[in-house]
Amino acid sequence: MAEKELRLDKYLADMKVGTRSEVKLYIRKGRVAVNQQIVRDVGFKVLSKDLVTFDGMKINYTKMEYIMLYKPAGVLTATKDKHQRTVFSLLEETKRKDLFPVGRLDKDTEGLLLLTNNGTLAHRLLSPKYHVDKTYYAKVVGKVGEEEIRRFAEGIFCGEFTALPAKLKIKKTGEISEVEVTVQEGKFHQVKRMFEAVGAEVIYLKRLRMGSLYLDENLSPGQSRELTEKEIEKLLALAGIGASQKQFLHDGEDKESMEQEKSYLEILSGKPEKEMTIDLETMMNQVKGVLFDLDGTLVDSMWMWKEIDIEYLGRFGISLPEGLQEQIEGMSFSETANYFQSHFPQITENIEEMKASWNRMAGEKYATKVFLKPGALGFLKYLKAHDIRMGIATSNSYELVHTVLNALGVEQYFDEVHTACEVGAGKPAPDIYLYVAKTLDILPEDCLVFEDICKGITAGKAAGMRVCAVQDLYSKEAEEKKRAMADYFINDYRDFGFPA
Repeated sequence: MAEKELRLDKYLADMKVGTRSEVKLYIRKGRVAVNQQIVRDVGFKVLSKDLVTFDGMKINYTKMEYIMLYKPAGVLTATKDKHQRTVFSLLEETKRKDLFPVGRLDKDTEGLLLLTNNGTLAHRLLSPKYHVDKTYYAKVVGKVGEEEIRRFAEGIFCGEFTALPAKLKIKKTGEISEVEVTVQEGKFHQVKRMFEAVGAEVIYLKRLRMGSLYLDENLSPGQSRELTEKEIEKLLALAGIGASQKQFLHDGEDKESMEQEKSYLEILSGKPEKEMTIDLETMMNQVKGVLFDLDGTLVDSMWMWKEIDIEYLGRFGISLPEGLQEQIEGMSFSETANYFQSHFPQITENIEEMKASWNRMAGEKYATKVFLKPGALGFLKYLKAHDIRMGIATSNSYELVHTVLNALGVEQYFDEVHTACEVGAGKPAPDIYLYVAKTLDILPEDCLVFEDICKGITAGKAAGMRVCAVQDLYSKEAEEKKRAMADYFINDYRDFGFPA
């Protein structure tokens, strides 16, 4: 059977060199060669055996991959963890490093987990906007009857959020009831918290279905298999990206892709939508590693922490003190909890309980209401294509970092993810940046830091690294100071020419 030919732009887009619009630009600018010959025709046909290079770097073709895993209890839904087993430790037969889990199952929850490198599919399966059903089997202690069925159907207030309407089906009643519940969102501990809201407790939870995909009953906990072509086709169609449909992103015909294409054509013609403030190639000269702060730098999330502080302190009858955010800025999660404990004696929770509360309160916001800074995705793809290693160095909690990176489908871009809780002190101390550079095996002088707050800029410079300051509404009043402190300054990543 003859090998199927691929369009050159599709080949490069499949391999995450860039979006379909981005790679068309690269091809037209002569940055792509096939069998050592520059090709400027985006529709040029190639085979997987052809030698395709981008800026001289070989690009091997590997197809999209979809794996069904029966996740056992006791295993983390994460790409890696230094202290606990993750779902990827169960995939000994695969050497793929670009796969990521679609959503997360709690450590003590088992069942269906989809692993893929198709970020568009992952986003649409998880977004409440697309109304994709997720069905769980649960064993529950407490009353579960017609009243609970009605309340689930109406949408239950779970203390910090109101769940979307859900379907509750009772399979067996007794001291321990057996039920099935179907939801269309995936907030932190959602199913457990919904039952808590009606006075019941989940003692066993197993995911059976995600959309059209059902857990294979022939799999045992810990086992996995590739999806069949039929299963893949159904999932793609459910998410509105079926290969035969024009809105499939690899075909580049949807509205978003067309807008990106227009933006890139403007850049190509020398008329960018927004004048670039920094020459990217000059800035990246001799850079081997890029270290990102998270909140306010890579994602727009600083807005929500004041809301969380107001709500959390309000539980104990405490009004938000003026200047609190400035006091705790740059502190690690643990340092912040210690600060709260010493400054607000009315709080009855201990350090770990405080951090758990903040994780619960912020988890839902990170999963559904936080987005990448404009142009950030294009910049991450640029770094990946240029073989520049990336790391996260944040003061946030490990759990929340993975929640937001996973929700945004970008966790696979980062070689290392670490928090200030792992080192001696938070920012402005340089500890976290030095630690991430060490884990990347890159000298500090070969690293470039992206930061949005002055204490973070201080930390990066103290680590002996170059720093690019990022504008953020939260720290806009410090713009002049940030410009003076940092080596570079950007409003957002569109300043490099990447689209929003």
